[in-house]
Amino acid sequence: MTDFRSLHQPGSPLVLVNAWDAASARIVAAAGAAAVATTSAGVAWSLGSPDGGDALGRELAVEAARRIVAAVSVPVSVDVEAGYGDPARTLREVAAAGVAGVNLEDGARPIDEQAARIAAAHRAAPEVFLNARIDTLLFGLGDVAEAITRARAYLEAGADGIFVPGVTDPDTIAELVEAVRGPVNVMAGPGAPSIGELAKLGVARISLGSAVAQAAYGLVERAAREVFGAGTYREIDGAVDYGRMNALSNGATDN
Repeated sequence: MTDFRSLHQPGSPLVLVNAWDAASARIVAAAGAAAVATTSAGVAWSLGSPDGGDALGRELAVEAARRIVAAVSVPVSVDVEAGYGDPARTLREVAAAGVAGVNLEDGARPIDEQAARIAAAHRAAPEVFLNARIDTLLFGLGDVAEAITRARAYLEAGADGIFVPGVTDPDTIAELVEAVRGPVNVMAGPGAPSIGELAKLGVARISLGSAVAQAAYGLVERAAREVFGAGTYREIDGAVDYGRMNALSNGATDN
């Protein structure tokens, strides 16, 4: 299996289409992904739980990770939200499940507190690539300078990479890449710079977050409303072929 750490190359970024279950992970892997990452939101929604606040719980999150790891032959990184109460224990358990990396978010926690949590998580599973998510810009908790300060503290505490969702402005991304002495991960989607543009800015990792899961659930909603409204079926045009899904479920990996 490819070394997950080596995939984080500024200028030649790791591109992640976030999955939420074994089937979506297999679809992503079969499309040619070098690695698969999960979306905590998609995983939580698929299991009937809201995202955020560690509402899903460690046991269900680890079991979901185990299923996804078993479903694909590429490295898997999982979003463990804020660590489900105990980041060190969570890291040990997902490491035992075979994950190659995790995202660990800070939310509104003070820098020193989150740095201590990162240090403990790193000690618990140093083999796992720890991507420290900084929510400063995503939730309007601070400015770019605050994000940079947090990034430096988290890298010093043992983080392997820095994830700053909520920023798509090229100048801001360039500032982050220049100031942060570690792989920088940004979240992309409609309205964000292209993969090629982000690569030129020196980004090392690009992910789509919950957007693909949201799009999939959006299709379910539109199809249901169409059927119960107009009584037609246009929204389900373009569905993955039944036989294709069965082939993927049997372990087919062609792309």
